[in-house]
Amino acid sequence: MSATTSSTTSQRPLSILILGTCDTKLPQLLHLRSRILTHAPAAITILIDISTKPAPSHPLISIPQADLFRRYRPSHSVDPSDLSNLPRSQTTSIVTDCVIACIRDSIHTTATHGIVALGGSSGTSLVSTAMRRALPFLVPKLIVSTVASGDTAPYVGEADITMMYSIVDIASSNSILDAVLDNAAGSIVGMSRAYQSRQLSRNPIPGNSQADREGGRRKVRVGVTMFGVTTPCVDAIREHLTSLSSSRSCKGRYEFEVFIFHATGHGGKAMESLVSAHELDAVIDLTLTEITDLVVGGVMSAGQDRLSAAANAGIPQVVCLGACEVVNFGPRVTLPSRFNEERRRVYEHNNGATLVKTNQEEARVIGDFIVEKLRGCTRKEVVEVVMPTGGLSSMSKSGGVYEDREADECLFRAIEEGLKGTGLKVIRHKGDVNDERFARDVAERLIRLIERGDKIAAR
Repeated sequence: MSATTSSTTSQRPLSILILGTCDTKLPQLLHLRSRILTHAPAAITILIDISTKPAPSHPLISIPQADLFRRYRPSHSVDPSDLSNLPRSQTTSIVTDCVIACIRDSIHTTATHGIVALGGSSGTSLVSTAMRRALPFLVPKLIVSTVASGDTAPYVGEADITMMYSIVDIASSNSILDAVLDNAAGSIVGMSRAYQSRQLSRNPIPGNSQADREGGRRKVRVGVTMFGVTTPCVDAIREHLTSLSSSRSCKGRYEFEVFIFHATGHGGKAMESLVSAHELDAVIDLTLTEITDLVVGGVMSAGQDRLSAAANAGIPQVVCLGACEVVNFGPRVTLPSRFNEERRRVYEHNNGATLVKTNQEEARVIGDFIVEKLRGCTRKEVVEVVMPTGGLSSMSKSGGVYEDREADECLFRAIEEGLKGTGLKVIRHKGDVNDERFARDVAERLIRLIERGDKIAAR
């Protein structure tokens, strides 16, 4: 892969990918490149032309459009010469596939430390898709975009993409845009240096440093899902696990690192992605309100794949039912009229969040969804379901505004009946989800599942 280096250095230089459409934004891309080299004179910059139309040639373009298509075009796609005859959406799809392949090649063949892109609406959609699909978490990703001030969810998704608003269109050079691009250059250089530093200093086997080996401990990365109405439980679980990390008891064999995911839709997706990427070793899926939103039509759904990754990966997990009775919406004025017509229990959490209580039928359907996902577990012996019969959240405990034992029982029975005979253990706990005893029990159950998994793996 050709690249441009500003100077030689005894230290390993930064390697930064620059993406953009050279047919419309070449001067801006070159200015961005020059500012990167001002902040990091020894950096290696790889400028990749992602234009869907022929672009002018330039000696500083490391991978011109023609080379991108020639080297990375999927075997089943059309010849590059035919792109001009295709619909824009199809052309963009082909270019996106080429960019993804190019980025993956760079990651695997060179020490890539960061990636920065410029884009309008179409370009931002293209490069963000490529970043989400081609780059692992924590590799710095920055997009300077004209659409960064609006709804960025379609671009960022659950990835760690940083977006910077361009203020003005990325169409011609001016003092404002030049300053934005200078800020972007400084940002990607700073992030890339931090990433490079971590890469150079980290142990190649996470959680197995010399200190860990001498102490006979194994690092266990635990994902935990939370919501405001389950926060006390999450805090207690985290404190219990981290306190055991320094314990001299048998449980001190593990050093727990706890990652908490806010169950807002993207939080659940992020956890699922990290599990699939083998970045988490165990899960306490305490809060399943995203499944409720999927079933009932709330605004914080994490999609059909929620509760799938850990089941497929076969890692230890404890599944609870926190906040399963809560459907999430935005401001009260956005609440679908059917909930008022059905005289549902509606609670205004704040000016931007309105909650609706599930009914018995919805509780059954939510239970059926959970059952379907858990029946697919590849290692049922390291999975347990713990149901807090005293309340699914702070809102539905005894005396809470959403207390509804009949609907809760519909959920419990759906899960018990659906998982009967599967080998999965289902436990009823008399406490509410935020009861400290419940939190401790859940944490201890996860530890036992981890120990069981270790024993099975050692056979």
